[in-house]
Amino acid sequence: MASTPCTARHARLILATAADLAQVSVTDLAGAMAAAPADGPAPAPGRVVRALHRAVEAARSPSTSPPPSSGPPPSRTRTEEVLSRLRGCQARLTNTPHDPGAVRAMDDAAHTLCVLMGRPSAHEAVLAAERHLAGTG
Repeated sequence: MASTPCTARHARLILATAADLAQVSVTDLAGAMAAAPADGPAPAPGRVVRALHRAVEAARSPSTSPPPSSGPPPSRTRTEEVLSRLRGCQARLTNTPHDPGAVRAMDDAAHTLCVLMGRPSAHEAVLAAERHLAGTG
């Protein structure tokens, strides 16, 4: 994470993206990263390493998504409601990563936020929603 200067919140989003890509929980991904011996990196599963590299690269790359629609922005209340639902689903999925219902709920919440914010990825939608709620976007 030190190779990608960012805030702690953005680092958590990168880790969450990598965990989603690797199909593991954030806790398992962080545990694999923290288990590195003092003399070098721990041998992590290849899919975890690839997912982390892809998430870091995506964070470093400028967004190529189209600008949001020229229509009116979503209401702050609806944005907060959908973002809260997504975060609740993330917590549920962290606690029960193999529960198909939790996976479906997370997918539904992420898709809803993407559509609401006019963004192609959940990561970009979360950032857009946070900017919207902060009054900066």
